[in-house]
Amino acid sequence: MVIAAILVCGLSVTASIALSSSEEAKAQNEESASKVESTELIRTSQSWDGVDLPDYLKGKPEIVGIKYEIPPKQKLGMHFHPVMNFGILVQGDLTIISEAGKEYVVHEGEPVVEMVGTVHHGENRGDKPVVLYMFYLSQEGMDLSVKQ
Repeated sequence: MVIAAILVCGLSVTASIALSSSEEAKAQNEESASKVESTELIRTSQSWDGVDLPDYLKGKPEIVGIKYEIPPKQKLGMHFHPVMNFGILVQGDLTIISEAGKEYVVHEGEPVVEMVGTVHHGENRGDKPVVLYMFYLSQEGMDLSVKQ
């Protein structure tokens, strides 16, 4: 009888410890979840050169995301975008030059809203590759960029 009582006591202690550990893990998970942060990177109705963005296209939308990797000292050809787009530069510095000669430098970690319908090109003037994630608000079958 004494052995049975000790075993029952031992089981209840083990059950209490397991329950405590489970509750502790749940509390830690809730604490971790409460530390999620969000930071708005950009909110604008203009491209980087101060020009108002066009109205949304009519019809079924298509969102396209592209990762660009531009080698050091590389220049992109002159082009324009017929659709709105924005991106985040995750590595390097990218210089964007309009056809009129206006320059804008996007630094690592910064967002950029590209010009729509305005001819321009980009240059990586740095010594490391540029990595740029761009997101286009388009429609199926539309060009994202038109070379000049």
